[in-house]
Amino acid sequence: MTSIIRALWVGFAGLSILWLAADPGFFSATGIFQWRHFLVQYSGVLAMGCMSIAMILSLRPRWPERWFGGLDKMYRLHKWLGIGALVVSISHWFFVNGVKWAVGWGFLTKPERGPRAPIENPLEAFFRQLRNPAEFVGEWTFYAVALLIAVALIKIIPYRQFLRLHRVLPVAYLVLVFHSVVLAEFYYWLTPLGMVLAIMMAAGTYAAIISLMGRIGAERCVQGTIADLHSFPGVKVLRTTIDMGPGWPGHKAGQFAFATSNPKEGAHPYTIASSWDADAPQITFFTKALGDHTSRLEQTLKSGLPITIEGPYGCFTFDDDQPVQIWIGAGVGITPFIAKMQHLAKDGAAATKTIHLFHSTAEVDDAALQNLDEEARAANIQLHVLISARDGYLTGDRIRQQVPEWPEASFWFCGPAGFGAALRTDFANRGVPVRKRFHQELFSMR
Repeated sequence: MTSIIRALWVGFAGLSILWLAADPGFFSATGIFQWRHFLVQYSGVLAMGCMSIAMILSLRPRWPERWFGGLDKMYRLHKWLGIGALVVSISHWFFVNGVKWAVGWGFLTKPERGPRAPIENPLEAFFRQLRNPAEFVGEWTFYAVALLIAVALIKIIPYRQFLRLHRVLPVAYLVLVFHSVVLAEFYYWLTPLGMVLAIMMAAGTYAAIISLMGRIGAERCVQGTIADLHSFPGVKVLRTTIDMGPGWPGHKAGQFAFATSNPKEGAHPYTIASSWDADAPQITFFTKALGDHTSRLEQTLKSGLPITIEGPYGCFTFDDDQPVQIWIGAGVGITPFIAKMQHLAKDGAAATKTIHLFHSTAEVDDAALQNLDEEARAANIQLHVLISARDGYLTGDRIRQQVPEWPEASFWFCGPAGFGAALRTDFANRGVPVRKRFHQELFSMR
């Protein structure tokens, strides 16, 4: 999480410094009309910076994964950049229109403007001719983008509708690139700010085109076939085993992949619930019926159905030097731990660490719990199952009572974000360096 916050503020600070260096007249501005001019340009720079980086991250690039701590963290940054772009764009829209409204209502008097100096640069003159259409399409695209970002943030809107509307954003971004290139001060393009903006918008344009072509992650896609389906009705979970075709690079326990069984539904992320064996190339997903898509999987998926798998992604791979690990899987968040237990059982690597697995669940399926117990025994892991109706809720105090070595432990959490945040705060208050030792998946597509 720290790397996300750092990246966000470093980005804002970097663009701000470059803009101030390119437009030092800001420091000597007087009067509301001069301030308006500078604030319109500054807010436009920040808005395009946010949208460009968000577009680049939408390609799911692998190179920054390790630095951010996984694609789940990158998607969290993508979300915050969208919110930042919305906030800055609203201020940009207000700076553009607020003064016009004040003049129209008689609150302000527009100063007299002398004749403009002739424009000698032919490219600058060409941009000047495009100002009116650039302003027109920019304003209406702003309204569309504001609506699309709001839809992305309102989770009561079904994922299918969100996905369809979200596919319009690359088109809106390309229109806003045109708007920005034409309306930014022409001399910006001869400064370091202009160079940075040009690179960001070029990369964002490439990302938008790849997205519109439906090619995001295409080079990491492998065709598979559903081999087996098994339902655990007590916990509303479906286990899907997939025979992988050639090209799957293998994965580490704890990573996830995107699965597409219906192109109209698009790709959905699922944590891989199996270790990798090149001699038996299969992967397994556990999916819980939580929404409109996952609730229909038991009816729509069939053995023999082709399915596209993209990945693997993620850094939730249990790699650390602590002698003790405490795993916490809440509900279907148990999935990455099942994969790791299978890996440990095959490799016999569990002897090097003491591992406690806490599984907290409100729902019960005897077959699922029996499978979990067998996996834990095979991996030599100490399993603690808490059924909330019978045992109450899992807390930091209960973990400390069960694991006396907790001060030496690292923590690996997968489950509801609020639950993870509460445990993280609890252990931070007990002196655990949570930035280094509390690992939590944050993956969310919106």
